[in-house]
Amino acid sequence: MKTITIAPVTRIEGHAKVTINLDDSGNVADTFVNVVELRGFEKFCIGRPVEELPRIVTSICGVCPWHHHLASAKANDAVFGVTPPPTGIKLRDLCQSIAFCSDKILHFFFLAGPDFVMGPDADYSVRNVFGIVQSNPDLGKKVVHARQLGTQMLGIASGKSIHPVTAVPGGFSKPLTEAERDKLLPMANEVLEFAKFAIRFAKEDIFPKYLDTINILGVIETGFLGTVTDDGTLNVYDGKARLMKPDGSYEEFPYDQYTEYIGEHIEPWSYVKFPYAKKWGEFSMDLDNPSGIYRTNTLARINVCDRMATPLAQAELEEFREKFGRPAQQTLLYHYARLIELVYNAEHVVELLNDPEITGKETRVPVTPRAARGVGCVEAPRGTLIHDYETDENGLITDVNIIVGTTHNMAPINMSVKQAAKTLIKDGNYDQGILNRVEMAIRAYDPCLSCATHKLDGTIPVKVEIRDACGKVIDTIAN
Repeated sequence: MKTITIAPVTRIEGHAKVTINLDDSGNVADTFVNVVELRGFEKFCIGRPVEELPRIVTSICGVCPWHHHLASAKANDAVFGVTPPPTGIKLRDLCQSIAFCSDKILHFFFLAGPDFVMGPDADYSVRNVFGIVQSNPDLGKKVVHARQLGTQMLGIASGKSIHPVTAVPGGFSKPLTEAERDKLLPMANEVLEFAKFAIRFAKEDIFPKYLDTINILGVIETGFLGTVTDDGTLNVYDGKARLMKPDGSYEEFPYDQYTEYIGEHIEPWSYVKFPYAKKWGEFSMDLDNPSGIYRTNTLARINVCDRMATPLAQAELEEFREKFGRPAQQTLLYHYARLIELVYNAEHVVELLNDPEITGKETRVPVTPRAARGVGCVEAPRGTLIHDYETDENGLITDVNIIVGTTHNMAPINMSVKQAAKTLIKDGNYDQGILNRVEMAIRAYDPCLSCATHKLDGTIPVKVEIRDACGKVIDTIAN
């Protein structure tokens, strides 16, 4: 048996490697996406005052701190039993959608884009954002400027663009002044113009060239999970969870009932958890007979929702469904869905800034510590983000569970990698372009592995092998 190792997986957030085992004929026997980092937030948050967590959990990830910040603030609301005033909710929602815009731009153009703009077979030295800038300077300038605008807008709206502190239990710590709103509006309109350009550019110059690849690479059949409002409209800040089966049927549940629908499986070769739909059967990542597997993130949200809340995004959704149906299962369509969400969030930011209530003065309500459980949930760019806290009578944390968007997708990522490897590697033949295509199956999910690595029981499995000078294992120490 021969083993191919892709290490590290490039252009993702966090660290991972791919292990591909070939049989004696040189065909793929099995694959593993090994995640070898560990974050212990669920453990070292215990004992802290619950109101500190919205500030602490932003350090889980520097790419998506806002989404952890807001999910934690919502969990705090539930713990304290309060509902923020309308202006406080809208300010949270504003920052949520601004952060979404920046994230979509980052992933499509900086991380995934080089595979399409430069080509999957391009040399790795130019298959990156610098290669894009060198080959198309005008595009590079537009991309960098649009992402910069998003960062600046968060700074104006909240005072901090990274590791925010502004969402607090019961609302938002500061009102938005009319002067700040007037400064944000032209910036928001500029981001919206970029979003319209980005999806037009992708539909005309990128996706048509790769339709064959889209239809074969990493394609698996799964269910999907996302957030919708009561009428089935996509919402990234609040709503209810819709869990869709592969045939398009679905059931819905409030966030605080997630444990009735979602189980958490663990494997010995990874530090990530593997959530699955408990009511669909025992967990299985078998390509021919998967069980309990669902996906989150952009494609999932596009699949589960009935409609988009803004006109341009709704038109894009209708065009997408006319081309690919519902639910669409092609993994690389995550990129197309990502740009539809960029359009939606850019439109939504403009709408919120034009809402007179956004500059209201009442942004928070008082809170009182109590013993309680609170579940907060938002849609992070990488999927449904759940923060589940329990406190004692003094408001100190006694238990924490966090399920992030990438964690939901870890089983599908492993399945997509196996499908891609089995499709591309035959009779022991492979090259750099083929291995990059295997990575493309991972990048489609935009995984954030620094967010995703948690351990259920709080122990860290360690195995130490002691070898002699010839490399022979003479002793093993394991916990």
